[in-house]
Amino acid sequence: MTQPGTMPAMSKEMQDCVEACMSCHNVCEETMSSCMQMGGQAQMQVMRALMDCSETTRMCADMMMRRSPMATEMCAMCARACEMCAEACMAMPDDPQMMRCAEACRRCAEMCRAMAVATM
Repeated sequence: MTQPGTMPAMSKEMQDCVEACMSCHNVCEETMSSCMQMGGQAQMQVMRALMDCSETTRMCADMMMRRSPMATEMCAMCARACEMCAEACMAMPDDPQMMRCAEACRRCAEMCRAMAVATM
């Protein structure tokens, strides 16, 4: 039982999704830094995907933690941004940081898709 004015505890699935979002956000930020060090115009598409994913995952985690009524919709959008970022990172299969980022994005996308259809 919760006290008046308090939120019920997050489900294990929601906690895991928040953690996946924050982990993905961190990896995207690290990958952006790595891309900036590499330079080159070809990186612009990857950088856009990284920026979109980084911001979306952070916002998605925030919305789930505060139990926003729009969290399920945000999870669906976050899953899409993560998939797009994973695809962009896969364009550089020889770069270990890009592969690490693609993996984090795929994991986050999977968890966000599940939360998008769950009752929060």
